[in-house]
Amino acid sequence: MIPFLKISFSFIFFTIISTSCSAKKTDVRENVKSDLEKAEDNPKTEIKTGADNHTAYLSLLKDQKIGIVTNQTGILSNKTHLVDFLLEKNIAVQKIFAPEHGFRGTADAGEHVVDGKDSKTGLSIISLYGDNKKPKPEQLAGIDIMVFDLQDVGARFYTYISSLHYIMEACAENNIPLILLDRPNPNINIIDGPVLEKEFTSFVGMHPIPLLHGMTIGEYAQMINGEKWLKNKVQCKLTVIPCINYNRKMKYSLPVKPSPNLPNDQAVNLYASLCLFEGTNASVGRGTEKQFQIYGSPYLPKNSFSFTPKPNFGAQNPVYNGIKCYGEDLSTQTRVNKLELKWLLKAYQTTTDKSKFFNPFFTKLAGTKKLQQQIEAGTSETEIRESWKKGLIEFKQMRSKYLIY
Repeated sequence: MIPFLKISFSFIFFTIISTSCSAKKTDVRENVKSDLEKAEDNPKTEIKTGADNHTAYLSLLKDQKIGIVTNQTGILSNKTHLVDFLLEKNIAVQKIFAPEHGFRGTADAGEHVVDGKDSKTGLSIISLYGDNKKPKPEQLAGIDIMVFDLQDVGARFYTYISSLHYIMEACAENNIPLILLDRPNPNINIIDGPVLEKEFTSFVGMHPIPLLHGMTIGEYAQMINGEKWLKNKVQCKLTVIPCINYNRKMKYSLPVKPSPNLPNDQAVNLYASLCLFEGTNASVGRGTEKQFQIYGSPYLPKNSFSFTPKPNFGAQNPVYNGIKCYGEDLSTQTRVNKLELKWLLKAYQTTTDKSKFFNPFFTKLAGTKKLQQQIEAGTSETEIRESWKKGLIEFKQMRSKYLIY
């Protein structure tokens, strides 16, 4: 094992060390500010992800045995995968830990992913989905440092941040430092939705945050640590390798699909709003080419737009397989900068049998019973949003302590 990592800050090379997530916060922000001032002087300056900020972490990995939590999103700007890059640099990668959808990102949502070997490198792959969400001590045996590199999309129920929680917990319990390579959040300017209530904690909602949290995954890791959300309030020896030339006003287009059913920027933007439909009897376009850009069901009014789900990449058995669904095409919808409720409210109001609209998964996704109760009671969107206000204010105050950019 290596000792707790201590790294000095510099102009464009710095890491963020956290056990309490409060140390050197002013210095970090000043360094990020300096970077951004340069970027703003040159609008064509390229954002560098944490993975591309490799001078900040390669020296930390030298002569250490490494475990990596990653998938198809763990690539550098030249499209080289992080695992291949580290092996080229003679870093002793021991194992790959893969989240939902697997290492290559091909499994359906919720599909069981088995352990195996990577055909290209021969490295062992351990699935962190299903019954093994948290690495076991024997799976971490012989690992000196864990590296985490996954692309998040900023929604509470996107399970990569749940995997992050369990990785941090396992690292803390086994005294293994964690180096997280940060990536931009494509929805970083949106903080919205109900804050999760503790009794509705699940793998699609681990922490008391709103549906859209407005943080990078590195900032989020600092929050997990700082708020002591890990089991028994343990804290992980966390090092965040930040993005360079990045700020919260910047648009960020993902270079690769973060999961099989988020094929483009439009789906990534609409994901949080439309994912709530997964707790209803409506389809969100799985089994089509417009996943998370359309919604519909056989129980909505027949109109000019319809689609028929069929098995495809990422949806081997989609909801309403072979059955025509009616709804709305949102693929040309202007970017939304909030949790958009109007489509959900409209679908509930026009469905043929309201008693069959919601299923139990809706409460897990919403993180509260109140949203379903409000919709069923005919509460206006304005009143629903007003009920979130206090929780959002409190969350923003808590969040401010952990922001890097």
